[in-house]
Amino acid sequence: MRLRTFAAAAVCALAATTVMADKRAADTSPAEDLKTYRDYFQKRFPGVPLNEFGNGVYAIDNVSRDSWNAVEEFPPYEPMIEAGQAIWDARFANGKRLGSCFGGDPAQRGNFPYWDAKRKMVVTLPLAINECLESNGEPPLPYRKGRIADLLAFMSYRSRGQKINVEIPDDPDAIAAYNAGKSFYFARRGQLNFSCAHCHFESAGMNVRTDVLSPALGHTSGWPVYRSKWGELGTLHRRFAGCNRRVRAKPFAAQGTEYRNLEYFLSHVSNGIEYNGPSARK
Repeated sequence: MRLRTFAAAAVCALAATTVMADKRAADTSPAEDLKTYRDYFQKRFPGVPLNEFGNGVYAIDNVSRDSWNAVEEFPPYEPMIEAGQAIWDARFANGKRLGSCFGGDPAQRGNFPYWDAKRKMVVTLPLAINECLESNGEPPLPYRKGRIADLLAFMSYRSRGQKINVEIPDDPDAIAAYNAGKSFYFARRGQLNFSCAHCHFESAGMNVRTDVLSPALGHTSGWPVYRSKWGELGTLHRRFAGCNRRVRAKPFAAQGTEYRNLEYFLSHVSNGIEYNGPSARK
């Protein structure tokens, strides 16, 4: 199946430049994609520093930013950070702790996602947490919310200031996984026939009813997120599923191959932006 290249999708969305639109996704490299992505959003939102894109819509909408700043003075996710630390500190039945799988350091956000060449798959932090639990005889945690979100809140809080730096190795399988995530992002799906890019690339900064659509640059930086709509913390893959439902498409399993590859792609094209989770959103 022939797909638009990442670069073609970017410039065709703006109708700013003419490029060949019938190449395969693999025709642009991760390095080219990173440049295209940054250039596109920094031209679309001039004056917004790169790192500010980690704040989502609040980087581009001053009205909602004022309300967000007020919320962040007394963040609703603060109790979840404490709950996550308790999970981190708790001993397993075998006497070990989660830290035994992570060198004793909870500040792990900057190490994920990464390509595991031996298993030929993308490994995310939630996946690594559950693999640690299961290897120590403990039951895995559901991936969308609850204890996993609390634990991620604590680990992300300890990781604040680390920069996204996802490397795509020169490995055909790694590049295939990256391109699968890229293709997912630009593919139309669901009854509404929308792609992720329609809202967060092509229409970033525009309104859907009363909401301003956030730019995709930096989208993976602030998770887990306390959403007012949820009234609780949720994980990145919970949000992916919610977006699929909004276009009336069947969501994929949290931490399944599709969403891990999507996270791999989105994280790479946000390289250089600081992780700032947990965070609060509408």
